[in-house]
Order: sequence, then C-alpha cells, then structure tokens
Amino acid sequence: MNLVPPEVMAGELDLMWQSVFTWASWGIVVIMLLIALRMGVKQKTPFYVFAVLAAGVGAYIEPLYDVAFDLWFYDVSNGVAGAMWSHFTAFGIVQPNWTHSGYMILYSSACLYAGRALYEGRISTPTLFLIWLAEITVSCIFEMVGTGTGVYTYYGPYVMRIWNYPLVIGVLEGTQVILFTVLAVQFWRRVNSPIGLLGLFVIFPITMMGANGGLGAPIIIALHLSDAEFSQGLIWASTFLTYGLCILAVYGASKFIPEATRKVEARDPSYASKAIPA
Repeated sequence: MNLVPPEVMAGELDLMWQSVFTWASWGIVVIMLLIALRMGVKQKTPFYVFAVLAAGVGAYIEPLYDVAFDLWFYDVSNGVAGAMWSHFTAFGIVQPNWTHSGYMILYSSACLYAGRALYEGRISTPTLFLIWLAEITVSCIFEMVGTGTGVYTYYGPYVMRIWNYPLVIGVLEGTQVILFTVLAVQFWRRVNSPIGLLGLFVIFPITMMGANGGLGAPIIIALHLSDAEFSQGLIWASTFLTYGLCILAVYGASKFIPEATRKVEARDPSYASKAIPA
C-alpha cells in the first residue's frame, strides 16, 4: 500500500476547478497580506506578515505530507500528463502552485484574527477549542471542494470520509493551526526585535511536521502496513487514537496561553510599559 495506484495516477484533473483553486486562493492571500500589513503598521510589528509568509514558505515541505498521507494531485487531462500548473515535483508527486496560497489561508489566518487576543491573554481554553473547531470546519470545506471536484485525492484506505475527504485530515490540520498560532504568539512575546520574528519561518515547519507526523503517526503507520498486517479495524482504531491525541494537544496548548495582561499588571505595575506593542 506504499505505491500510488495506477488508476489514481491516471485520474483526470478538472481544469476549471484548478483555475478556481489557483486564482481564488491567491486572491484571498493578497487580501490577507494587506490586512496583515495594515495590522502590523498599526501595532508596529511584522508579526502578522511574517506569520502569513512563513506558512507560504512552509508549503515547500508539502511533498513529505503527500507521501505520509497518500495525497495525490491530479496531473492528467485527456489522457496526457502535465496539466497541473506546477513549479516542482518531488517523490513523483506534482506540486501545484496553489499549495502555497492554500497553506497561507489554512494555517496562518488564526494569527490574524486571534493572534493579538492570544498575546494579551484574552483567549480562554473554551475559546481556543472553538477556534480549533472553526479551523477544522474551514479545512473540511476547503479540501472537500478539492477532493470532490477532481483536483486531488487522498487515495489511502481512510474511514469517515466526507465527499471523499478524510475527516481525520481536517482534525490534524485544525490542530496544526492551534499549535502554530500559540507557539508563534509565545515567540512574539519573547522577541525584542522585528528581525527576531523571522524565527516564525522555523517555527512553522516544526509545528507542521510535529502535528501531522507526530500526532498523525498512528494513522500514517496504519495506512502503510504490509498487506499481511493491514486491517480496516486498525484504520478505525488509529483514526480515533489520532482524534484523541489532537484533543490532548489542543488542551496542552491551552496551558501555554499567555496570562491576561491585567492580571500581570496587578502584580507588576511596570509590566504595561514592557513588551506589549501599541
């Protein structure tokens, strides 16, 4: 079960939906960057712009994800390969240009709408779980369109699919968003210079591979057992184990939510003039 089935490799790419994914996603990214730039200028920090760009650069590790989770981007049109608008191929998997815009939308948006609130300690544990559920929902909607319209597929023997999209993938992606956002904000609070925030470009691949390769390890291994050891029961068990690990990870991340500014100020009145940008 380690090789891409020939019938999957021969799958036809929907050219119209390729155009939709490409132009719509990059259009959204332009809007996100403008918002990030405006917020950054107002708050005198490059955090928001760097967070978005870090996710975009991080998309270069997508081939590792594809191999681990049996993801295939269709590249054939009318029986001829080369239909995907791609910039490189790795492990035999053609990488579409919109992987970068997709990463920026899915993985960095929480930094824009929740980053400041996390920084100031205005996010509670229940709210963090609500953000997690919202990100899972967005991931499912985004990817269900791709898997349901013939742009790409998760060909492995997954269970609990929604319009060809494995729910466990959405749960892992939502968890990655939480881990990246919380760690990025904690890093932001500790860095004293704008240049130092370039560390976000390192933090992203760490949380990306940690969440998917670590928390997702049970399902990855179950998908790729030898034929003699493989069973659908193990797929079910590993799926629910992965769900449990993701819940545990989000709960753990909630313990790293910064303490509310007002509580710190009550103990240290000089804190207000220290690290928090305007």
